[in-house]
Amino acid sequence: MLARARRGVRSAPSGAATPVRPTAMFETADYKRLILRSAGTVSSVKDAPIDVFMADQPSPSRRVTLRHLARTDQNEFLGLVKASMGLHQPWMSLPSTPELYEAYLTRYEQPDEESMVICERGSGAIAGVVNINSIIRGRFQSGSIAYAAFAPSAGQGYMSEGLTLVVRYAFEQLRLHRLEAQIQPGNHASLKLVRRVGFRHEGDSPELLYIDGAWRDHERWAITNTMIDIKPTPPHATLPGR
Repeated sequence: MLARARRGVRSAPSGAATPVRPTAMFETADYKRLILRSAGTVSSVKDAPIDVFMADQPSPSRRVTLRHLARTDQNEFLGLVKASMGLHQPWMSLPSTPELYEAYLTRYEQPDEESMVICERGSGAIAGVVNINSIIRGRFQSGSIAYAAFAPSAGQGYMSEGLTLVVRYAFEQLRLHRLEAQIQPGNHASLKLVRRVGFRHEGDSPELLYIDGAWRDHERWAITNTMIDIKPTPPHATLPGR
């Protein structure tokens, strides 16, 4: 199950894009102390909202958890990518060498990019990865998602549970309004997944993305924070008043 995110110009309609700000929960003195303790590292600042989000999720039946991808995941991640090549091709390519993995992590340390791993709750084993790319603030408040399951745990429903958590995290903690996914028509498993999570089909885009040596047609799917039941969440500080 894979989807690829479209990378676009990071400027919001009718207004300039602004960096991702911490969620309201962390716009306090405690959050400032966290920044000082973390010596300004983006990853430490990013970890706090996702940790609080996961602590607030009902746990009895939940089989997966979310966390940000880390440098310590390199060996496990690269091994899973190698084991999953038959599952991922021709839909997506993930970093397959230490050098590519480092570049991948560096990209997702930027404030408008998020990379999360879906982990089995008991063992902590990585079951899949979900990225939120090209986050645009201002009047748009949107991000584009890409995701991939890994072969050892594929077909067990972990991606469905994990993507559902990512959607809630994006709306409740990142305070986005909209998530988009671009999926090739032949990627039936990925299409089934977004339908299950609640995305709606919004149209088709011929030759949208360059993948596997050619410009590929994609279906456009999206979900907004008004389409699911989320806890009351204030708008992001960059959203205009009118």
